[in-house]
Order: sequence, then C-alpha cells, then structure tokens
Amino acid sequence: MIERSISVRTRGRYLVIPSQSAEPAPVLVGFHGYAERAETQLERLREIPGSERWTLVSMQGLHRFYQRRMEQVVASWTTRQDRELAVADNLDYVAGTLDAIAAEFSTRPPIVFAGFSQGVAMAFRAAVASPIQQAAVIAVGNDIPPEIDSADLARLPRVMLCRASHDEWYSAGKFTADSQRLENAGISFKAFEYPGGHEWSGDVTSPAAGFLAEYLATPSK
Repeated sequence: MIERSISVRTRGRYLVIPSQSAEPAPVLVGFHGYAERAETQLERLREIPGSERWTLVSMQGLHRFYQRRMEQVVASWTTRQDRELAVADNLDYVAGTLDAIAAEFSTRPPIVFAGFSQGVAMAFRAAVASPIQQAAVIAVGNDIPPEIDSADLARLPRVMLCRASHDEWYSAGKFTADSQRLENAGISFKAFEYPGGHEWSGDVTSPAAGFLAEYLATPSK
C-alpha cells in the first residue's frame, strides 16, 4: 500500500458581528472546541462585557460532521492523521478569513485570538503566525501546542491562560507547565483558575473583559 496526500479546495465558514463603534475596531477571533460550531464560540465572545467595541469573528473548523444526539452540524480542527498538513490548512484558512474581514469591515490592531478546548491550539498557532505584532491570546481549557517553542511564544505580547478547577482534560500539572513556558518566554500573562469542569463558564467572562480592556489601554510597542 502506498499512501499519498493531495491538496484540494474546500470552504470555510465564519461568523461576524461588526463593532458598534463608528471608528475602526480591534478584532477578537474565536475558535470553538471539539464537536462544537461557530455559533457556540461567537456567543461566548458576545457575553464578554465590552466586546461590542470589537469586531467579533468566530471561525468553524474545516472538518464538519453530525452531532447525532442533537442533529447538529459540528466540527473539529485536527486529528492525529496528517496533523501537520491539517495545521497548515487551518493557518491558511485563518489568514484568508482575516484578509476577508479587513477588506469588508473597518478594523485596526490589536487582534486577540480566543480558543476553548481544541480551539486553544488554534488560537496559539494563529497568534504566533500572525503578521500583526499585537496578537494576544485568551486560552480556556487546553494546553499550549508542544511544537511552539519559546522563540515563537516570545512574539506574543500578552496571554490569558484559564483552567477550571476540576477540568480532567486540562490538568493542574499542564496548567502549571504552560505558565512556566510563558514565564520562560518572557511574556506578560495572567493565569486564571475558576470553579467547574471542562467548560467555558460565566466565570471566564469578567476576567476576559478585564484582559481585553487592559490590552486596549496598553500603548503599542
């Protein structure tokens, strides 16, 4: 048996809520978790106080399937199979989406990538690959991808790292290790722990609002 891979054209789906500001707005990009959809992450972003000042973008994973219990179309970002190729496709998808957003809406730096669960890896990968230097990350419920080294992490100006106290998927050990990775890279970050299991709960919204407000108030380097 000979195995090959081939590049094919597909379509990505994303949702946008334009900023309510009359001025060019910063961009907050969301990545949902495994077996979720773009609407789920968009609602999480909308619930953050002050998010109306941002252009909100929620991207849906390219790999769609049916969540049979609810008869909904959901998606994922990667699997173990051809992971590196899928990551490259996803980053092309992010770049194309952001180009389309910039062409259609009035935006400006900074940009923040916010991921939950499987979407955390996408948030970090998109941020370190972003041509915009002011690309921060809100990460909820998963660890930093192992392939991102300290030099790449050092490109990020700011990170908010969140873990639920009883999250069996994102352990306390991983949370501590990620905090150490960020510290070693010299990044300004906030490590936030909240009660609950593997979920983006309402406990995240207030700290996320503070993170976004502080970031907007921080002078550009």
